[in-house]
Amino acid sequence: MDPRTPNRKEPFRLYTPEERTRRDNTIWTLIQGVLAPLQFLVFAVSVVLVARYLWTGEGYMAATISIVVKTLFLYAIMITGAIWEKIVFGQYLFAKAFFWEDVFSFVVIALHTAYIWALLTGSLSPVDQMWLALAAYVAYVINAGQFLLKLRMARLEGEAVV
Repeated sequence: MDPRTPNRKEPFRLYTPEERTRRDNTIWTLIQGVLAPLQFLVFAVSVVLVARYLWTGEGYMAATISIVVKTLFLYAIMITGAIWEKIVFGQYLFAKAFFWEDVFSFVVIALHTAYIWALLTGSLSPVDQMWLALAAYVAYVINAGQFLLKLRMARLEGEAVV
Protein backbone atom coordinates (compact mmCIF):
# COMPACT_ATOMS: atom_id res chain seq x y z
CA MET A 1 0.00 0.00 0.00
CA ASP A 2 1.32 3.48 -0.89
CA PRO A 3 2.11 5.34 2.36
CA ARG A 4 0.74 8.53 0.83
CA THR A 5 -2.70 6.98 0.31
CA PRO A 6 -5.02 8.50 2.88
CA ASN A 7 -7.03 6.28 5.14
CA ARG A 8 -9.21 6.99 8.13
CA LYS A 9 -6.35 6.86 10.61
CA GLU A 10 -3.49 8.54 8.75
CA PRO A 11 -3.40 11.81 6.80
CA PHE A 12 -2.03 12.22 3.28
CA ARG A 13 1.77 12.37 3.22
CA LEU A 14 3.57 14.35 0.56
CA TYR A 15 6.75 12.27 0.92
CA THR A 16 7.53 8.79 2.13
CA PRO A 17 10.55 8.69 4.47
CA GLU A 18 12.70 7.43 1.56
CA GLU A 19 11.48 10.20 -0.75
CA ARG A 20 12.15 12.80 1.95
CA THR A 21 15.70 11.51 2.32
CA ARG A 22 16.26 11.64 -1.45
CA ARG A 23 14.77 15.15 -1.56
CA ASP A 24 17.04 16.34 1.24
CA ASN A 25 20.16 14.78 -0.29
CA THR A 26 19.94 15.87 -3.91
CA ILE A 27 21.58 19.01 -5.29
CA TRP A 28 18.47 19.51 -7.43
CA THR A 29 16.53 20.64 -4.36
CA LEU A 30 19.01 23.47 -3.90
CA ILE A 31 18.92 24.29 -7.60
CA GLN A 32 15.13 24.54 -7.49
CA GLY A 33 15.39 26.66 -4.35
CA VAL A 34 17.69 29.10 -6.16
CA LEU A 35 15.90 29.17 -9.52
CA ALA A 36 12.40 29.73 -8.10
CA PRO A 37 13.08 33.10 -6.41
CA LEU A 38 15.26 34.24 -9.33
CA GLN A 39 12.42 33.43 -11.71
CA PHE A 40 10.04 35.38 -9.49
CA LEU A 41 12.38 38.38 -9.47
CA VAL A 42 12.59 38.31 -13.29
CA PHE A 43 8.80 37.98 -13.39
CA ALA A 44 8.30 41.01 -11.12
CA VAL A 45 10.60 43.19 -13.23
CA SER A 46 8.96 41.94 -16.40
CA VAL A 47 5.44 42.70 -15.17
CA VAL A 48 6.50 46.30 -14.57
CA LEU A 49 8.09 46.56 -18.02
CA VAL A 50 5.09 44.99 -19.77
CA ALA A 51 2.67 47.24 -17.88
CA ARG A 52 4.80 50.26 -18.76
CA TYR A 53 4.68 49.34 -22.43
CA LEU A 54 0.91 48.77 -22.37
CA TRP A 55 0.34 52.01 -20.45
CA THR A 56 2.70 54.31 -22.38
CA GLY A 57 3.54 52.52 -25.62
CA GLU A 58 7.23 52.85 -24.73
CA GLY A 59 9.79 50.22 -23.84
CA TYR A 60 8.73 47.41 -26.17
CA MET A 61 12.27 46.03 -26.48
CA ALA A 62 12.88 46.02 -22.72
CA ALA A 63 9.53 44.32 -22.09
CA THR A 64 10.21 41.78 -24.82
CA ILE A 65 13.67 40.93 -23.51
CA SER A 66 12.26 40.54 -20.00
CA ILE A 67 9.58 38.13 -21.21
CA VAL A 68 12.14 36.04 -23.11
CA VAL A 69 14.40 35.91 -20.03
CA LYS A 70 11.41 34.93 -17.85
CA THR A 71 10.54 32.19 -20.34
CA LEU A 72 14.11 30.86 -20.28
CA PHE A 73 13.97 30.73 -16.48
CA LEU A 74 10.67 28.85 -16.76
CA TYR A 75 12.18 26.28 -19.13
CA ALA A 76 15.20 25.88 -16.83
CA ILE A 77 13.08 25.38 -13.73
CA MET A 78 10.85 22.90 -15.56
CA ILE A 79 13.79 20.82 -16.78
CA THR A 80 15.56 20.84 -13.43
CA GLY A 81 12.25 20.19 -11.67
CA ALA A 82 11.68 17.12 -13.83
CA ILE A 83 15.15 15.86 -12.89
CA TRP A 84 14.34 16.56 -9.22
CA GLU A 85 11.08 14.59 -9.52
CA LYS A 86 12.91 11.67 -11.14
CA ILE A 87 15.42 11.51 -8.29
CA VAL A 88 12.86 11.98 -5.50
CA PHE A 89 9.86 10.08 -6.87
CA GLY A 90 11.32 7.85 -9.58
CA GLN A 91 9.57 9.53 -12.53
CA TYR A 92 10.27 12.69 -14.47
CA LEU A 93 6.83 14.27 -14.17
CA PHE A 94 3.35 13.69 -12.80
CA ALA A 95 4.43 12.02 -9.57
CA LYS A 96 1.37 11.57 -7.38
CA ALA A 97 2.49 14.23 -4.89
CA PHE A 98 2.89 16.92 -7.58
CA PHE A 99 0.51 15.74 -10.28
CA TRP A 100 -1.74 18.82 -10.48
CA GLU A 101 1.16 21.23 -10.15
CA ASP A 102 2.81 19.51 -13.12
CA VAL A 103 -0.41 19.56 -15.14
CA PHE A 104 -0.80 23.29 -14.60
CA SER A 105 2.91 23.82 -15.29
CA PHE A 106 2.23 22.64 -18.82
CA VAL A 107 -0.46 25.32 -19.19
CA VAL A 108 2.11 27.88 -18.06
CA ILE A 109 4.73 26.53 -20.47
CA ALA A 110 2.23 26.45 -23.33
CA LEU A 111 1.32 30.11 -22.81
CA HIS A 112 4.96 31.21 -22.54
CA THR A 113 5.84 29.16 -25.63
CA ALA A 114 2.89 30.67 -27.51
CA TYR A 115 4.35 34.09 -26.70
CA ILE A 116 7.76 33.06 -28.07
CA TRP A 117 6.07 31.70 -31.19
CA ALA A 118 4.08 34.93 -31.65
CA LEU A 119 7.24 36.98 -31.16
CA LEU A 120 9.25 34.95 -33.71
CA THR A 121 6.50 34.76 -36.32
CA GLY A 122 4.99 38.20 -35.85
CA SER A 123 1.58 36.54 -35.78
CA LEU A 124 0.38 38.93 -33.06
CA SER A 125 0.79 42.67 -32.78
CA PRO A 126 3.19 43.93 -30.10
CA VAL A 127 0.24 44.88 -27.87
CA ASP A 128 -1.36 41.45 -28.32
CA GLN A 129 2.00 39.83 -27.55
CA MET A 130 2.10 41.72 -24.25
CA TRP A 131 -1.45 40.63 -23.38
CA LEU A 132 -0.46 37.03 -24.13
CA ALA A 133 2.56 37.44 -21.86
CA LEU A 134 0.29 38.75 -19.11
CA ALA A 135 -2.00 35.73 -19.53
CA ALA A 136 1.08 33.50 -19.19
CA TYR A 137 2.05 35.46 -16.07
CA VAL A 138 -1.37 34.99 -14.48
CA ALA A 139 -1.03 31.25 -15.05
CA TYR A 140 2.50 31.39 -13.61
CA VAL A 141 1.24 33.09 -10.43
CA ILE A 142 -1.43 30.41 -9.97
CA ASN A 143 1.17 27.68 -10.52
CA ALA A 144 3.64 29.33 -8.15
CA GLY A 145 0.86 29.43 -5.56
CA GLN A 146 0.33 25.69 -6.01
CA PHE A 147 4.01 25.05 -5.35
CA LEU A 148 4.11 27.39 -2.37
CA LEU A 149 1.20 25.49 -0.82
CA LYS A 150 3.11 22.22 -1.34
CA LEU A 151 6.23 23.77 0.17
CA ARG A 152 4.21 24.74 3.23
CA MET A 153 2.67 21.26 3.37
CA ALA A 154 6.15 19.73 3.21
CA ARG A 155 7.39 21.96 6.04
CA LEU A 156 4.42 21.12 8.25
CA GLU A 157 4.79 17.46 7.43
CA GLY A 158 8.51 17.62 8.26
CA GLU A 159 7.77 19.22 11.62
CA ALA A 160 5.26 16.45 12.38
CA VAL A 161 7.81 13.76 11.48
CA VAL A 162 10.51 15.16 13.78
